[in-house]
Amino acid sequence: MKKVLIAYFSLSGNTEKMAEFIAEGVRFTGNQAETRKISTLKTITDLNGYDGYIFGSPTYHLEMAEPFKTFLFLCRKADLACKPAGAFGSYTHTGNAPAQILDTMQYVFKMQPFELGSLKILERALANREALKACQDYGKVFGEKLGN
Repeated sequence: MKKVLIAYFSLSGNTEKMAEFIAEGVRFTGNQAETRKISTLKTITDLNGYDGYIFGSPTYHLEMAEPFKTFLFLCRKADLACKPAGAFGSYTHTGNAPAQILDTMQYVFKMQPFELGSLKILERALANREALKACQDYGKVFGEKLGN
């Protein structure tokens, strides 16, 4: 059984909801998924021991949230090279943050980007079941790629 860290920042609760449904999808594959607010990840040790990583932030002013940028500086010090990486986030009018996060994971941390790319969902769409299923499916495919 593999273990996935789903670390996120959420101001309104939408990105947190996405994280929970992505984790559920990972668990459907028989793997473990741990969701953590980035505020609880304070040291490099907190990032160790996972087989895959999925990071999430909403898009604010065309970018990822400022606290998430700070979190990425911590991640840069961790040994994440070659680990599978995914990214997600909610948005209101542009959804740039997930792609920015995945690019950072791939090009700065040298992680292996998830073949489905990043997942972005319009905030108002999170009220319907199809959007939440898309989150589950994202986690499920990530978990299947990890294997058991």
